[in-house]
Amino acid sequence: MSVERPVIGYTLGDQAGIGPEVIRAALETLPDSAEYRLMGKEVPCTPGCPTEDTAKAALEHLELAAEALRSGSIDAVVTAPICKEALHRLGFNYPGQTEFFADRLGVKDFAMCLTGKHLTVALCTTHVALADVPRLLQTEEIVRVGKLVANFLQRTGKLNPRIALAGLNPHNGENGAFGHEESTIIALAIPLLQQAVPGATFSGPHVPDCVYRDAAQGGFDAIVAPYHDQALIPLKLIDFDNAVNATIGLPRLRVSPDHGTAFGIAGKGIATPSSTIRAFQVALSSVR
Repeated sequence: MSVERPVIGYTLGDQAGIGPEVIRAALETLPDSAEYRLMGKEVPCTPGCPTEDTAKAALEHLELAAEALRSGSIDAVVTAPICKEALHRLGFNYPGQTEFFADRLGVKDFAMCLTGKHLTVALCTTHVALADVPRLLQTEEIVRVGKLVANFLQRTGKLNPRIALAGLNPHNGENGAFGHEESTIIALAIPLLQQAVPGATFSGPHVPDCVYRDAAQGGFDAIVAPYHDQALIPLKLIDFDNAVNATIGLPRLRVSPDHGTAFGIAGKGIATPSSTIRAFQVALSSVR
């Protein structure tokens, strides 16, 4: 497709949640240099009261969005929050939208990346027990995720990204006193990444209790984190209202606001659209 006037698709998620209202508010702020296309139909519902019909509509929106990405009829998609519990009752056998879109587009090499105005983080392990992280953390996986986040940054305008690899243990293991993963797993990824992505600069392992502050102050463009909460706690502390979730590795970007359906405040006019606005901005930046 021509990117002179990109087409950004969007879904409404579970329409009993805040998805429709934050999408509407976001669309009012966006430039008319792009076309914004709804994937699916609106359904009548009561805000805050999800039903089987709102779950079915959410799933239909996801299927239509995946097909549009696959066919190239849209350049990127912004997806509103879904209720995974309701979708699971309909046979949605995925942990979340990340895995759904990767499967529908036939992509095996993908990762979860969260990006806000101050921090961008990519995760080497996601929804697993903390006790399992040292066993699951592998040099090859760090290299895979590092390459994906470098590509994402380059697609969204940072041609020479600076990417930090965070350590796993306190004080980077204190020379082995608290663990050896920094020297035996994480450090080995740096030369492999540097060779694989010459335009990017990779460094580390960095002491995890300092590197997020350094990145938030502009020292790095992204951090590759060993596990979920190490990355998500600083991200949500600093960028809670503007962080978005991007599925990196897809041929066309899928991005969503980093919050849930918020059924409890749906329809009350108090939901903030800032994360959804940023999701559209990130989507646009990937096709310009």
